[in-house]
Amino acid sequence: MQKRTLGKSGFSVSEVGLGCWQLGGDFGPVEDERADAILAAADAAGVTFWDTADVYGAGLSEERIGRYIAANPADRTIVTKVGRSGELYPNGYTKDKVRASIEGSARRLGVDALDMVQLHCVPTAVLMDGDMLSWMEEFQANGLIREFGASVETLEEAAFALSHPKLTSIQTIFNIFRQDHITELFPAAIEANVGIIVRLPLASGVLSGKMSTDHAFAETDHRNFNANGEFFSVGETFSGVPFETAVGFANSVSKHVPNDATMAQAAIRWCLDHEAVSTVIAGVSRPDQARDNAAASNLDPLPEATHAALSSFYFDTVKPTIRGVM
Repeated sequence: MQKRTLGKSGFSVSEVGLGCWQLGGDFGPVEDERADAILAAADAAGVTFWDTADVYGAGLSEERIGRYIAANPADRTIVTKVGRSGELYPNGYTKDKVRASIEGSARRLGVDALDMVQLHCVPTAVLMDGDMLSWMEEFQANGLIREFGASVETLEEAAFALSHPKLTSIQTIFNIFRQDHITELFPAAIEANVGIIVRLPLASGVLSGKMSTDHAFAETDHRNFNANGEFFSVGETFSGVPFETAVGFANSVSKHVPNDATMAQAAIRWCLDHEAVSTVIAGVSRPDQARDNAAASNLDPLPEATHAALSSFYFDTVKPTIRGVM
């Protein structure tokens, strides 16, 4: 596993990370044994950057990670998020409530100080009034958190967060179906020494190339109940592309996959080919997927001709179908 530095934090993190949303059951039920097996597979593959949030399974993801790391101590960077719980979202944000949420995450993870906390796609107006970023700076000074970042929905939000001098990272949706960041965000992030954490590199799994239009998702899976943005940003589900359309697009992308890679590995490698990216967090539902995703770190960069073809495909074909604000 190759390592990269996460922004100004100095953290050396695995360039393929583990997204832990699924450990809360939000991609369908996951029993404790399988959750432990996924985390163990990530460990074995050298995946040292794990990303979770207080609302993933109402704290279940953090609890499972906390139990696992207590039993299996190792050198990892574990980051969580704050701002989408019912006590806070959409208009209940106070410093005391935010601090209490962060303290709850620390308890569930079993740590005294959190490696990093990210604002969790808070409403644009809340982000841009600046209070939450100031609170995070105070929590950092008080030793509750070591670093802080912002997980955002839009490029406008990312640009605003970048202006904070102590911000370590921006977490954003970036994949073959979401490419505007290359020119609209990445140069500024490099200049500000802010790391980019890529989420949804597989566009909710469709860029694995293993889904058909008749694929059935569990009732508790957000790819079922949020297919059209019914509960949160539609961009979080298949990157805003309607599912059946996304399946067709994935079939078109598949012809660009190198012979020595799976489609999922090629999609992750595509993200890693951009120097602004610090780590790519991919959620998995099985241990073997964690191992396979990690292998993308050691693939050769994709050819320039492949990047050019996928760029044209995105701007000419994919982008016009995306719903929601990018």
